[in-house]
Amino acid sequence: MQIAVVGAGRAGTAFNLALTRAGHHVRLVHHDELADALPADLVLLCVPDGAIPEVAAALPVGEHVVAHVAGSLGLDELAPHARRALLHPLAALPEAEVGAARLVGARYSVAGDEAVRALAESLRGTAVSVEPARRAAYHAAAAVAANHTVALLGHVEALARAAGLELADYLGLVAQAVEDVATLGVDRALTGPASRNDVATIDKHLEAIPASERPTYVALARAAFDIAERRRATV
Repeated sequence: MQIAVVGAGRAGTAFNLALTRAGHHVRLVHHDELADALPADLVLLCVPDGAIPEVAAALPVGEHVVAHVAGSLGLDELAPHARRALLHPLAALPEAEVGAARLVGARYSVAGDEAVRALAESLRGTAVSVEPARRAAYHAAAAVAANHTVALLGHVEALARAAGLELADYLGLVAQAVEDVATLGVDRALTGPASRNDVATIDKHLEAIPASERPTYVALARAAFDIAERRRATV
């Protein structure tokens, strides 16, 4: 397939590498060089969400497919093109090489023209459909799974340093928790003070940790208590 990837940021460069390695003929163009995007079978917009309508409107209308990779947006932003699509990977793309590797075999949210399903399949990915009314919720879950997990690990890092240790000392425990969720499910994977309603230990934690970290700890402890309560209700 002849593909033009518009946008040379982290997503654009990752898709450029992955699609090229999958056997497609790919051109990587900047958003201000749209004249170089055509001819193409598919134009993949890897630009900031807010720029998608403007960039799409600047592209000549034709038989080509115009798609974007924004998780929270639908197809209306791609007007006036008749053949529209979206292809959002459930993968973190921190830089080109790492991102390209993660795009292979990833899960993709797709909508619109069937060409994007073929694109996902060429990357050995799995295509899933999300109802338009649920796209924001879908993207919120993706943001929590990736971005907020990084924020959570920042919280762990701050608490580790308060104990005289480093984040690296806790990463094995993090990996075990993720593995337990994958194999047991959220409810059964929960361990620790909240799982046994040990308020006294949590109070000791709050006394020991930096004041700046207490609101985050309390919010997470409440979420853990909710999971524990849900588990007890089903036993």
